[in-house]
Amino acid sequence: MSSSMFELVQILLFFVVLLALVKPLGSFMAKVFQGERTFLSPVLVPCEKMIYRISGVNPEDEMGWKRYAGSVLLFNLALFVSLFIMLMTQHLLPLNPQKLPPFTWQLALNTAVSFTTNTNWQAYVGEQAASYFTQMVGLAVHNFVSAATGIAIAIAVIRGFVRRKTSLLGNFWVDTTRCTLYILLPISIVAALLLVSQGVIQNFSAYKTVPLVQSTNYDKPKLDDKGVALKDAKGNPVTENILVKEVQIPMGPVASQEAIKELGTNGGGFFNANSAHPFENPTPLSNMLEILLILLIPGALTYTFGVMVGNTRQGWMLLGVMLLLLVESFGVLQWAEVSGNPLVAKLGVQSVNMEGKDVRFGMAASNLFAVATTGTSCGAVNTMHD
Repeated sequence: MSSSMFELVQILLFFVVLLALVKPLGSFMAKVFQGERTFLSPVLVPCEKMIYRISGVNPEDEMGWKRYAGSVLLFNLALFVSLFIMLMTQHLLPLNPQKLPPFTWQLALNTAVSFTTNTNWQAYVGEQAASYFTQMVGLAVHNFVSAATGIAIAIAVIRGFVRRKTSLLGNFWVDTTRCTLYILLPISIVAALLLVSQGVIQNFSAYKTVPLVQSTNYDKPKLDDKGVALKDAKGNPVTENILVKEVQIPMGPVASQEAIKELGTNGGGFFNANSAHPFENPTPLSNMLEILLILLIPGALTYTFGVMVGNTRQGWMLLGVMLLLLVESFGVLQWAEVSGNPLVAKLGVQSVNMEGKDVRFGMAASNLFAVATTGTSCGAVNTMHD
């Protein structure tokens, strides 16, 4: 089988799996948000009731749109403040084996705003700036609650379409709790275990220093006491040759964050290279699983919409439009990347543009990841495009 035929079969199989999961997950989500019994109820109903009891929430108390919106804003304001403080005091908190310093207030503000709003744009290098405590208790938790907030608002909008004789839209605290307990957590646990099986790391070890198979060297500019580059009499930079015999490999609880990063369409990577990093996304199978996680809930929500409005055909129509846009985007990107740059081709170089792609994924899987993450406003990346 040629590589292009293999890629086509791989993409078709992916969409078969995705479409096969839309109806069962969408139906399950409709039951969850309508308060109906599910196969997880025997285990999770006691947990749900305990959360309401501790937080003082009455699950029977429904809200109008103003109270619902106020709860959303209050909840996310509290989360924003807590994350900002956590980033500023990171050096005082546990699970920081690398003794990483706190974020500056500007970077802490940027990061807290980004993760609270589900933007997850990163102005820091994860493995050099964020401790394990920050990654787990701060950023991964925000990956859950920001995604749950967005889904809860979508459900409230659906109820607004359905309920014509009342202004009540449900209870934000109940919707967020159920979304996290019944949907995000179970899928994330299964996904994290699958990712670990593919080689995604999950540990609390200090970073490892290992010898290189082959030593390398490079020229490094010399600096004075003030950190200014030294120059010789002719004005050229003064350099020293550095021999590198070993390298530091970052560790951490990656799989648990990777799963919800994709499932919640968050995109905030544990490492700076995001899903292009082999510890976040090591194999073609992990790559397809991460793409599936990105598209799973957005796809299933269309069927949830159809169930809740009493007309599943509307849900399938929404899904069809979304799929059409996704497939068209993939086709255009695949054509552009396979066609390559004609100016480069004139030089006798292979025109297929593998610049920025990892050979363990290939062209099609890299392009599919790109259109999936862009189409869902996720932000995760496994590739760079020319």
